[in-house]
Amino acid sequence: MGYSDGISSVSGNVKGRPYLGLTGTKLNAWVTVACTTAMTLFGYDQGVFGGIIVTPSFLETMGNPDPNLQGTIVSLYDIGCFFGAISTFVFGERLGRKKSLIIGVIIMSIGAILQITAFSVAQMIVARLVTGFGNGINTATSPVWQSETSKPTLRGKLVVLGMIMNVAGFSLSNWMTYGFSFLSGSISWRFPIAFQLVFSVIMLATIPWLPESPRWLLAHGRYEEGVQVLVALEGAHATDKDEVIINERDKILEAVRIEREASPSWRDIIKGNTGGTGMVSRLVLGAGTQWMQQLVGINVTSYYLPLVLQNSVGLSNNLARLLAACNSVSYLAFSFFGIVLIERAGRRRLMMWGAAGQCVCYILISGLLSQASNPVNGTKFGAGATAFFFVYYVFFGICWQGVPWLYPAEINSLSMRTKGAALGTASNWMSNYIVVQITPTGIASLGWRFYLIWMVFNAVFVPLIWLVYPETANRELEDIDILYRENKSMIVVFNNKDAIQIERPQRFIDADKERIDKLAHSDTQVDKSTISVTSDSKEAKADNVEKLEQV
Repeated sequence: MGYSDGISSVSGNVKGRPYLGLTGTKLNAWVTVACTTAMTLFGYDQGVFGGIIVTPSFLETMGNPDPNLQGTIVSLYDIGCFFGAISTFVFGERLGRKKSLIIGVIIMSIGAILQITAFSVAQMIVARLVTGFGNGINTATSPVWQSETSKPTLRGKLVVLGMIMNVAGFSLSNWMTYGFSFLSGSISWRFPIAFQLVFSVIMLATIPWLPESPRWLLAHGRYEEGVQVLVALEGAHATDKDEVIINERDKILEAVRIEREASPSWRDIIKGNTGGTGMVSRLVLGAGTQWMQQLVGINVTSYYLPLVLQNSVGLSNNLARLLAACNSVSYLAFSFFGIVLIERAGRRRLMMWGAAGQCVCYILISGLLSQASNPVNGTKFGAGATAFFFVYYVFFGICWQGVPWLYPAEINSLSMRTKGAALGTASNWMSNYIVVQITPTGIASLGWRFYLIWMVFNAVFVPLIWLVYPETANRELEDIDILYRENKSMIVVFNNKDAIQIERPQRFIDADKERIDKLAHSDTQVDKSTISVTSDSKEAKADNVEKLEQV
């Protein structure tokens, strides 16, 4: 396909200075600030209740709930997140990335205010559901927006950075609740909850003036605006006549054309009739990473580590809080290794290495805790188990913290990217809910045997990932579309070199060079006046694509 080199510079026709005059790396950095703040808020909100659920003032205000009700108060947040993600699945593609995030932040802020002012279990449950709904929208949208505005060489690193900031938020919440545990009264838990509004303010101050995803704009017929964003993200030196802009634009438009030609109805998707695009398999793979992230056992401890250390290991309330806070710092520090390894090791290897290491940790945790009640050396066994909880977080922080949030945005096609990310996020929250709901009761009922469940899951995931998960590192987002079009109904991937190698396959690189060479020697131009970019209707979009295809 070849498209216009003759359209006048979009950026030069825009009144004023879009995006506050920022372009290139600086503009990408501010998009990253907005996305990482969303993930920091997610981490903070996820971790803050781990310290609050053992706070005497909170428990007294809520009528001293039993372990089952404690699990319900904490876990219903995940149900809210699930429905928030599902709403993004339904409406997110229509609204776009920016509008979805703004709506999510506003809803989450309302939920936070309801939590701050809660004096009963009923209000707290409603508040947790509302907060979760907003967070579900944010977590389904932020990785997609980050992925679609980033260069391929930076995409994995930036999404992993977002998840590192998620850990930073988690760590901050642990230290916040530990510090406020020395105060008496409701401020010991109301202020830590209120602090999350700081992140909401940052997001509402940045998202409105940042660019929409260029892929979303081009896919929805907003051609001129989409090219403008591509130019702005490339840098101040760029124009819409540059080969790199033309090549990027053409690949997106070609993906749009192919998706529209082969795009199946929901009835076809349910039946598995997707025209050989692998759409159902890709949706399942993306959602699968999110299910696996929860079933490796992270939120057994993320929500409840102080409780785990008190009830399973036998530590005092104060020491359990302190160790949980110290663990969060270790968790944060090792998460930075994920940035280094995400492209070098690839998605497949990180997930397999992580699952294997976590499996070993849970074997040792279970064995040591089984002896922790020994009156002779029980303290030493308990200390050993605590150490391996720390080691578990090292493996998870490096290998599993970022990949499941990045993978759904990479594996799914352009037309299904928002839906795929939303479905993956919904899967995460549903499995999260199950884990968080059963953990207090599981610890009380099964003791050390409860941790064997997560050992088994980790062991199973290693061969599963090796068999069916293709590599997405160092690929253009459109490369995955080509892979599945050429390998219709592909499920098993371990014997397909293009599907599992870490480096981008050379033939994809050669295809890009060939496309650029054709554009450089082509005199074909598209008259700007023949392309309608002002209407967002289905008819206008279809007409635009048809005219572009004719070139």
